[in-house]
Amino acid sequence: MGRGNMNKTMDIRVLIVDDEAFARERIRDFLKNRPEIAAIDEAENGPQAIRKIQEHNPDLVFLDIQMPRMDGFAVLKTVGAEKTPQVVFVTAYDQYALQAFEVFALGYLLKPFDRAKFEKVLHRALDEIRLKRTGRDLARTIEEFLKEMQSGGPSMDRIFVKTKNRLLPVRIRDIDWIEAAGKYIILHAGAEEHVIRDSLNSMEKKLPARQFRRTHRSSIVNIDSIKEIQPLFHGDSCLILKTGDKLTLSRSFRGQFKDWLGG
Repeated sequence: MGRGNMNKTMDIRVLIVDDEAFARERIRDFLKNRPEIAAIDEAENGPQAIRKIQEHNPDLVFLDIQMPRMDGFAVLKTVGAEKTPQVVFVTAYDQYALQAFEVFALGYLLKPFDRAKFEKVLHRALDEIRLKRTGRDLARTIEEFLKEMQSGGPSMDRIFVKTKNRLLPVRIRDIDWIEAAGKYIILHAGAEEHVIRDSLNSMEKKLPARQFRRTHRSSIVNIDSIKEIQPLFHGDSCLILKTGDKLTLSRSFRGQFKDWLGG
């Protein structure tokens, strides 16, 4: 039996969750006239999504991550792994979450997405629903995923940087230091600089603490990139990196370098 005939018998109920009306409409438009889709419903916030998942038990949910007050992860945690349907995560851009999705083989759409990308993710989701209907334990995957995200996420060996229409992997070990720049941070890796939308506090939580340490409220350093430390005034120090860059080690963060400075 071909895929087309199988799809006609699937009767998939879809819930689209996004706080932006045009985003919901775009997904609805991509789903129009598909024989396997039996019903399409919408939710514009987290609490509404929870209620509709619990009451209507959809087969597939397109779930926006970045919603005000209650994000997509909180929705899944509230619903519970056992009650969670097949999920396609939708995000404007969160490089850390993208890595988590890859680790757990979960579907996601990176905004803005076109019909070709949507179709690829949809076909994968439909295949997963078929497996689920034949006994696959999706709940275990979702539960493990949520635990990882709650504890800081899966260990990373690279960060994905968005450049135009593609994601460029930057290896963690190649990053010499990270600089705060307003709503963005700059990854300095040798002669290369990569700008991503994130906060220094958020990035600090995602990096291995033994290798990356805060030097100042506006910088983090890879200790493997430090060439020497020179004392300055009032308890501050100057970190000289192998690249030639110089960073201030504020006395406020001196405690993170006790193994270097002693005492």
